[in-house]
Amino acid sequence: MHFLPTCIIIYCVKNLLLLTVKCCSIVEKHSEGDNENGEVKTQIAFDFLRDRYLMFHVGWSGEGRVFGCVIDVEIRSGKFWIQGDGAEAGIANELIAAGVPKSDIVLGDRSPYMLKFTGLATG
Repeated sequence: MHFLPTCIIIYCVKNLLLLTVKCCSIVEKHSEGDNENGEVKTQIAFDFLRDRYLMFHVGWSGEGRVFGCVIDVEIRSGKFWIQGDGAEAGIANELIAAGVPKSDIVLGDRSPYMLKFTGLATG
């Protein structure tokens, strides 16, 4: 049996934790804004087991039901996959400002063909 050296395991865990913390802090920052409609709440959901981070709106606007995912980010193979981005500044831009290399960000809501024009990772 082959075992990975402890230093490699610690390095991998440390990097995954850093990715998780960056993602959580950005999603949480967006959830803190005041919502003009008191009947619509902003909620966040973090699935640490599957590395998925969501922010969504839920509630009522008059007689109409409001439910929608605003931010959906997944960490897959050490890269941020942005599956949904309703943030004004753009989650990719915020990740870059937080020090994440462009090569570690994938716009998952773009077609594989269009990814090569984004200047970010392609998968």
